[in-house]
Amino acid sequence: MKLFYKPGACSLASHIALCETGATFEIEKVDTDLGRAETGNDYGAINPNGYVPALQLEDGEVLTEGAAVLQYIASCFPEAGLAPQTTTLERARLQETLNWVAAELHKAFSPLFNTQSSDAAKEAARVAVAAKFDRLETQLSDGREWIVGSRFSVADAYLFTVANWANFTGINLSGWPSLAEYITRVAVRPSVLKAMKSEGLVQ
Repeated sequence: MKLFYKPGACSLASHIALCETGATFEIEKVDTDLGRAETGNDYGAINPNGYVPALQLEDGEVLTEGAAVLQYIASCFPEAGLAPQTTTLERARLQETLNWVAAELHKAFSPLFNTQSSDAAKEAARVAVAAKFDRLETQLSDGREWIVGSRFSVADAYLFTVANWANFTGINLSGWPSLAEYITRVAVRPSVLKAMKSEGLVQ
């Protein structure tokens, strides 16, 4: 398998998940502004959506959309325990969380990474992110270690990746202590450190 990624983008979640499995895989950096993969290939021919992640399978098929890629990785490597069993409420909760991170939290951050966003748009985005963080703080304040179930899952890989953007956009997490502790807890997992080092995000 080959993961097409952009350093620190939502594709980091898939990178973390792959590291959790212990499987052999390749990574290739993408310049989404230029639409080029690191090898010089036209990324649009690989993923017409133009964004990351994209997971190229052994047979050449390409899977896109972070939530789908994460669940595929979890299903391919069940021994890694990255998702609850199918047909269970816990699996539905995992899908619920993945969809919420994609549709709500990820979307709320978007204006903060858009160089064309006005100051007003960025301020509105910060308010929107804060509202999402309030929801997460309520969830995490019950003392749970992971966002879904009793063990680390692909939902944690995705939530950590997106919530950690606070550290790149100047959002102080002091108002959300449970969320801040959660991010710190996930950040020290070996798989997370390995993926972040590979992407040049940490030393």
